[in-house]
Amino acid sequence: MARIEAEVGKPQGGFMKWIDDRFPFTKTMEHHVTKYYASKNFNWWYVFGVLAFVVLAIQLLTGIFLTMNYKPSAAEAFASVEYIMRDVEWGWLIRYMHSTGASFFFIVVYLHMFRAMLYGSYQKPRELIWLIGMLIFLVLMAEAFAGYLLPWGQMSYWGAQVIISLFGAIPVVGDALVEIIRGDYAISDITLNRFFALHVIVLPLALIGLVFVHIVALHEVGSNNPDGIDIKKLKDESGKPLDGIAFHPYHTSKDLVGIIVFLMIFSAVVFFAPDMGGYFLEHANFDPANMTATPEHIAPVWYFTPYYAILRAVPDKLWGFILFVAAVLLPVFLPWLDRSRVRSIRYRGWMYKSALTVFVITFFALLLLGLAPAEGAYVMLARIFSVLYFAFFLLMPFYTAMDKTKPVPDRVVYHD
Repeated sequence: MARIEAEVGKPQGGFMKWIDDRFPFTKTMEHHVTKYYASKNFNWWYVFGVLAFVVLAIQLLTGIFLTMNYKPSAAEAFASVEYIMRDVEWGWLIRYMHSTGASFFFIVVYLHMFRAMLYGSYQKPRELIWLIGMLIFLVLMAEAFAGYLLPWGQMSYWGAQVIISLFGAIPVVGDALVEIIRGDYAISDITLNRFFALHVIVLPLALIGLVFVHIVALHEVGSNNPDGIDIKKLKDESGKPLDGIAFHPYHTSKDLVGIIVFLMIFSAVVFFAPDMGGYFLEHANFDPANMTATPEHIAPVWYFTPYYAILRAVPDKLWGFILFVAAVLLPVFLPWLDRSRVRSIRYRGWMYKSALTVFVITFFALLLLGLAPAEGAYVMLARIFSVLYFAFFLLMPFYTAMDKTKPVPDRVVYHD
């Protein structure tokens, strides 16, 4: 009896074993971190996925604290934001971190997507990863738009008025759809409440779920690399990829450096230029919403302006809305539009390199044109760059198939 009691009381591996007997913590960490092998030639383009996760954490944490003092009411919303800024202890810092974080979220996501276009990370067998990533992007846009209304400033109100009214261009169901979105015949208190519920509950939950699925799908097929080579094809006797290294500690230590540099830049903006000259926080939004006084120039936040410029470039409302939606959704089809025999831009020919360069210039041009008034030469330039934007995607099956590519090496190339 004493022997049995001694066996029962004997330590069986400590606290972690107690956890692992009830939850696969060690197994999960090994599969996704410590024993997950990634290419040894990752460069700094591969840090933006981690940075997106960091910004998501910042947005969730600051958002929780903001909701503690925010009033989702048309009569009190603007005043509650001013109360947070002026009277809540460190409220100004939390609010500026959240508003700055919104812009930085799109910066790192756009760069993350651009890296995929550089190295063909959307090609087989990673099509599903790209599709999930695009769903994350669409949910992020909805989340940002819902949050944009919450300060109930002039630009919040009128920006939402313009964007929501676009759905009225849809034949037959347009007017009913606009009324459903607003919850009223005009943007009002109930609209603010709906957007608040979407911004703090529905869309964040969807975002977290999609990020989780995105990471699981990525680790199932393995990460791409700057050479676009599948490292799983060559393994040693123990089954480890010859061109791979454990994600931890090698890539995590590199990511840590990237995170520190990012937080330094992020902090500099928060403390010294939180409105970034009106691009991160529009000056008109420091005035309370007034439905009787339309701002002289209505424009969304900078991360929506490329698509807004395309929308305004078309005089017809319905076609403008169609092209607006098409501009957002076209990147979804990249895995099937790209007919190149290689993934990485290192081994592609001049056609794709030139097309991608023109696309980057086009995107930045549309971004600036979306901030400019819709008049004179700005409209003509928006039409020209809109054509170039769509040409990049619609002509991709042709120029990627005709492009002369270089031989891809059997092993990854490591640049010291």
